[in-house]
Amino acid sequence: MPKCGSCHADEQAAYAQSVHGKAAARGNRLAAGCVNCHGDAHAILPATDPASKIFHSNIPITCGRCHEQSFVMSASGLSTQVFFSYEQSVHGRAVSAGSQKAAVCTDCHGSHDILMAGDPKSSIFKFNVPATCGKCHAQQSEQYVQSVHGQAIARGNWLAPVCTDCHGIHTIQAPGNPSSSVSAQALAQITCSRCHQDVRLTREFGVPGGRVASYRESYHGLASRLGSTVVANCASCHGSHLILASTDPRSTINKANLATTCGQCHPGATEKFTRFPIHAGSSPSAGLGAVVVVWIKHFYIFVIFFLVGSMLSHNAVIWRSKALARRKLEAATIVRMTLNQRVQHWILFICFTVLVLSGFALIAPFSSVADWMGITENFRRIAHRIAGVTLIGVAAYHVVYGLATREGRKMLVELWPEKKDLRDLGMTLRYHLGLTREKPRFGRFNYGEKFEYWALAWGTVIMACTGLMAWFQVIVTKWLAGWWIDVALTIHLYEAILATLAILIWHFYQVIFDPDVFPMNWSWWDGRMSIEEYQDEHALDAQTVARVLRMEEAGVGKAAEVNAQPDEEESVEKKLKDDAPEENEQDEDSSGKADS
Repeated sequence: MPKCGSCHADEQAAYAQSVHGKAAARGNRLAAGCVNCHGDAHAILPATDPASKIFHSNIPITCGRCHEQSFVMSASGLSTQVFFSYEQSVHGRAVSAGSQKAAVCTDCHGSHDILMAGDPKSSIFKFNVPATCGKCHAQQSEQYVQSVHGQAIARGNWLAPVCTDCHGIHTIQAPGNPSSSVSAQALAQITCSRCHQDVRLTREFGVPGGRVASYRESYHGLASRLGSTVVANCASCHGSHLILASTDPRSTINKANLATTCGQCHPGATEKFTRFPIHAGSSPSAGLGAVVVVWIKHFYIFVIFFLVGSMLSHNAVIWRSKALARRKLEAATIVRMTLNQRVQHWILFICFTVLVLSGFALIAPFSSVADWMGITENFRRIAHRIAGVTLIGVAAYHVVYGLATREGRKMLVELWPEKKDLRDLGMTLRYHLGLTREKPRFGRFNYGEKFEYWALAWGTVIMACTGLMAWFQVIVTKWLAGWWIDVALTIHLYEAILATLAILIWHFYQVIFDPDVFPMNWSWWDGRMSIEEYQDEHALDAQTVARVLRMEEAGVGKAAEVNAQPDEEESVEKKLKDDAPEENEQDEDSSGKADS
């Protein structure tokens, strides 16, 4: 090193103050020296020689010999990702393609006098970045200096953006590249909002807030979120480098220039076309037009609620009347669900609904549905836990009910899966596809009801366990690592999505949308099912069907209601025995009178 400095004193002095020179002075043998970049004394070539290590297009390779090696960079606490990011950038790809103008490492960092970014003398110090980029991008740099951002930087405002804040540092991509931070969608959704969604600009410098939110709610913003690459974004109206205040006559958003600016996308736009508040939304302070919008909005909200509410009330009255009238036509019914079972089902339904609404409100806390329902975090937390504890309680009761009562044990036996269920599934699909004329016959519970029951049981156990782990995570982490809580929350979320979709798609079809039961299967409400429907759907429930047939033979007919539950079998049989002789005597009397 001293040998080089004896002839190249200025370069030696600059190197000594650089990050490489200081690292070497501290004894870091991995720090780059003259030989690492220029070659040894016998192989040094001028920078203009394509074979030279410091020839323009060779510099990334020369720097990469150290900066792509993790063992070298980790010693200084740096990452190799910087080098690989540059290789994939618009500059790196241009150099690889043979460009002699695209920026290489030394164009931005310097050659001998490379300094840390925090050093005010560094070419990559924040306030020096515009001048550094301006060496290649003179026109853009000149425009930037005149812009509101450039003027703020000139005043020493650290929060004002420079070139690298918008374009990136080593990851710079062409604006047309979808992954670029200055692509049409990125500008509208990410890049500009980093600063203009921050309340610090409003509190510290009086920059109007809410601009990002109002844009996103506008037609332009919504179209951009849907993937449009041609809809107007921030730069379309404000410009990119020469961004000026609306009071500046040169500004693209100055009142006198708005028609021209809007006309870029809306040919023929006039001054009247621009008379609407772009970012102010429907705030009353935005002028007469905004006041009119507010009143129209309130008027329609009232009309919508009044008319829709009236229509719902009207249809509900008629639906109830017709549904009850149709229900009364089913004179003979069988008890499908006892009161005990229905109460369990009602509690389950209420808890499930509360859990779904309060749980998914956490995923989308700012959605209009959550806002309309008033589901705050505090309400969500309390309601979710109350519903969860209640669900666990009814599940525990159901276990006791299923094991300790005759009715429950019989139900569990009949719900137990069998090989026949798989055959029934295949036969059902073949029958409804028209491949066979043989209609499948089921017992008290078909394969779909069994599947749903055990899926619900399994899902309840999973949701209860993971929910309790998340609730009492401090206690749980006394025995398990903290990442188990993340596992539990992930299972809890996706199990909830699966359960919700299963209820909407499978259960609601079975009890509401199936043409055979529409408008609904009334069993959940009054527990009853018509004899004809039961015989059709559960023909293999021999015990119940046999009792029905015996009643018909005994003359009780369809006017009676038969309970299909095991606890009432004896009373039904007794009723049949008591009623049958009476009917026979009446028949004999009738036939005697007829003979006479």
